[in-house]
Parts: sequence; C-alpha cells; structure tokens
Amino acid sequence: MCSGGFAKCLGISLMPLAVVCVLCNILLFFPGGKVADKENITDEVWYFGGILGSGVLMIFPALVFLGLKNNDCCGCCGNESCGRRFAMLSSILFAAVGALGAGYSVIVSCVAINRGPRCSLVDAADVNKTRWEYPFDNGNYLKNHTLWSECKQPTNMVSWHLGLFCVLLAMGLIQIVLCAVQVINGLLGALCGDCCGCCGGVSVQAAEFTSTAKKINITKDFWSSF
Repeated sequence: MCSGGFAKCLGISLMPLAVVCVLCNILLFFPGGKVADKENITDEVWYFGGILGSGVLMIFPALVFLGLKNNDCCGCCGNESCGRRFAMLSSILFAAVGALGAGYSVIVSCVAINRGPRCSLVDAADVNKTRWEYPFDNGNYLKNHTLWSECKQPTNMVSWHLGLFCVLLAMGLIQIVLCAVQVINGLLGALCGDCCGCCGGVSVQAAEFTSTAKKINITKDFWSSF
C-alpha cells in the first residue's frame, strides 16, 4: 500500500473516534443523563478534553491524512514526486498536533477517573439536607463499589462518570497510536517517496529500456544482413 493511501486509512479511522469523543464530552454535561446546574458539573468536564483535545484538534489532522493520497503540494519546483514528499513530511506536524490533543484528553480523563464525580450527598449534620461535593479520594471507589452508594443524586452518577471518561481515555490512547503510526508513515513517505509513484516510475523506465534494446537489436540485424 502506498504511503498516501495508508495515511487515508488512518484519517478514516480517526474521524469516527473524534466524533465519539465529542459526544462523550457533551454527555458528561448531563450527569446521570439529567440536566444539572453549572456548579454541580464535575470540574474536569469543563476542560473539554473530548471536545477540544480528541475532537477539534484531531479532526484537522484526520482531514489532512484523508487528502494525502492525491496531494502533491502543487508540485515542488515543478516536480510532482518532490511535492508528494513534502506533503508527507508536513503530515508529521499535523500528526504531532493530533497526538498532543489526544494526550491532553487522556490526562484529563485520568484525573477525572482518579478524582471521581461530583454528586449530591446526605448532609451528616442534617439528614434532610444534601450537599454537592467530591466524596471519593484517590480513586478509592474504583475497587470498593460499596462507596458508590454515597452518591444519592443523580441516579447512577458514578457509572455514568466512570463509563464516559473511560471511553475518552481509550479513544485518546488509540488516537495517539494512530498519530504515531502516521509520523513513521510520513517519514517513510518523505524519505522514500510514494511507493506507487516509485513503482510506476520504475515500470516506465523498464519499458523504455526494453523498447530501446529492441530497436538496437533490429538495427544490428538490418546491417548484418548486408
């Protein structure tokens, strides 16, 4: 497969991942699937890890990768092959931007998972009152599921928070891997050129050489007949 064609496959893979991350971040604004006051939403949701990091900053590299197969940068000094090499080299920069965005989303997700959600608790001083705060400490709720009952409202808030941030974490790690693969692919494309272009050039040169050899043999046979 050509380096440009492989980059297109990576771009196709990154697009749905970016959409999933944006949707997960949006859903986190509705704790437990319900509308909540701004001050009751978990702080890490406002860092927009899924929307900005794995979303917007990932869409631009994905679009660049999608167009690499047919992009020759309008040629380079009139040389199409040089233009394709430059396009592959420039894709490394976009891959790095995508990896940084996904890395930001991964960090935000890890912090949010370790901290746990903000939810409504029963006030110890007055059982008829509730207060919103972070009931968990250093991810202790991850191993001890009995602590989840401390969150009274919204319903299923812990599983909602944990599930969506775990999806963001997994998607971010996959995006980092795909961007790293494109860095390698871009280097190979810049150094070695597009394999289709190389193979095509070799085939054309071989055909021309064969045609020239046949002409020489015909000429020799013609003169040897006298």
